[in-house]
Amino acid sequence: MSNRVAEPKITVPADLSGYHLLSDARLNKGTAFTDEERTAFGLHGLLPPTVATMDEQVSRRLRAFREFSTDLERYAFLRDLQDTNETLFYALLARNVEELLPIVYTPTVGAGCASFSRLFRKPRGLFLSIPHRSSIRQILANPQFDKTEVIVVTDGERILGLGDQGAGGMGIPIGKLALYTACGGIDPATALPVLLDVGTDNKDNLNDPLYIGWRHERVRGADYDAFVEEFVSAVVERWPHVLLQWEDFAKANATRLLDRYRTRVCSFNDDIQGTAAVATGALLAAINVTGVPMAEQRIVILGAGSAGSGIARLLRNAMVDAGLDARAAARRFYLVDKDGLLIEGMNDIAPFQADFVQPRDIVANWAVGRHDRISLLDVIYNAKPTALIGVSGQSGAFNESVVRAMAKHNQRPIVFPLSNPISCAEAKPADIERWSDGRALIGAGSPFPPLKRNGAEFRVDQTNNSYIFPGVGLGAVATQARAISDGMLMAAAKALAGLSPARRDPNGNLLPPVTALRDVAVAVAIAVGEQACKEGLAHVTKIEDAVRDKMWTPRYLTYCKTGS
Repeated sequence: MSNRVAEPKITVPADLSGYHLLSDARLNKGTAFTDEERTAFGLHGLLPPTVATMDEQVSRRLRAFREFSTDLERYAFLRDLQDTNETLFYALLARNVEELLPIVYTPTVGAGCASFSRLFRKPRGLFLSIPHRSSIRQILANPQFDKTEVIVVTDGERILGLGDQGAGGMGIPIGKLALYTACGGIDPATALPVLLDVGTDNKDNLNDPLYIGWRHERVRGADYDAFVEEFVSAVVERWPHVLLQWEDFAKANATRLLDRYRTRVCSFNDDIQGTAAVATGALLAAINVTGVPMAEQRIVILGAGSAGSGIARLLRNAMVDAGLDARAAARRFYLVDKDGLLIEGMNDIAPFQADFVQPRDIVANWAVGRHDRISLLDVIYNAKPTALIGVSGQSGAFNESVVRAMAKHNQRPIVFPLSNPISCAEAKPADIERWSDGRALIGAGSPFPPLKRNGAEFRVDQTNNSYIFPGVGLGAVATQARAISDGMLMAAAKALAGLSPARRDPNGNLLPPVTALRDVAVAVAIAVGEQACKEGLAHVTKIEDAVRDKMWTPRYLTYCKTGS
């Protein structure tokens, strides 16, 4: 007797049959439609006669995926599959996440954004442009979006380390939401990617006859703010309990938009807060290896924009949790930007950087050769940091001199080149390994080949936001959280650190393998939900049950005609 649980039936509207059914990416099963379904929905003749299982379909699509010669071709293939058969796409991705993650997400998604107009075939999500700002509420009112619970939105201005991609930036929300589903179990029917098209300053786009976005220089200032306000107001009216993730906004807008709206709508900025949480989780894991407690860490961050400052804020909170007062903790951070170390009295210090500027008298004699600028190498020789984190987008910034200086002052230096895609990474892990004589604890933002340690392969930790945002989103949605607090993000970081293989083996990795991302998301979601409850931000109290009940798994349902 079989113990197999019968698949539930759903009712498909009677008028959705034939090509219309096959054209609906969420309902299409391709060759997996049974003979009975083919008869009921007029599919005989539109499909080849063989009825396939999902396993067979996944095997066929994986073989086709591997036959392409370039990653951009593989990216286009997966995007086409997602727009053709969504369930099969997620089954393929979930079962082969290690192989497909670099294609769906970083680093290949950057090339996908740059080529978005050329690759565009079928609309997904919403393109909201300033010329149609008066229609935003009408657009959002479409019944197709009734189930929306998670929105990822960008304006395309700072795509990874590639800069302004205009409407091509839509590739980022699409890719992020694919991971929300594959790793976090978010039902794709509840996920909505949004591109706020406010123009572009990318001349290549404006001069490209194939560019699909609004052909206008990027709108800024009061008109930009009014457009974003129109969008957020319409979203809150339409979906009062939605989770809104801000993605790839430029330095001038990212922090201020987060500060303006994070209490009006449950929202967070993944570049600022997700990056901070994964960096904090990885560094907390590294402490198990180095033996240097959090309160004694000295941290250099190359790239003092919104992401770098966000990392500093969350790590400072971790130091405060470890017993330091906030001011003393802030003095243990050294933020280096294009003009060198941030120090008191410098021009153009942004509000979000102000807490981390170093007193001028303390660093007065640090500069070597140039007295108007304290370089990264100057900081390392004088501050003797325990950790070096890069979010600068400057390829090669962690050169041999920098890494050897870190290794000189630390038995186990922590070096995290987190910028992506790979072309923007501050250093290659293999170089860091060689220059540190194999002693560095390395975390990279993009996937890199394994290293050789003690004659065996050693996986490079992909210290990437994919370890954080799917779980944060899942926890917030499952508990109907009213906001994403700093405490919830710290809970996410600590949950990730708690899963570190290095906790059990100092020679192990700092982070679990990407094949465990779904399990990581569950652990992070539960921690986030429990913290939301502690802070009175959640509407649900049975956290683990709510998280697990919320998770969607890609499988085919059995269809029947309306009324049958």
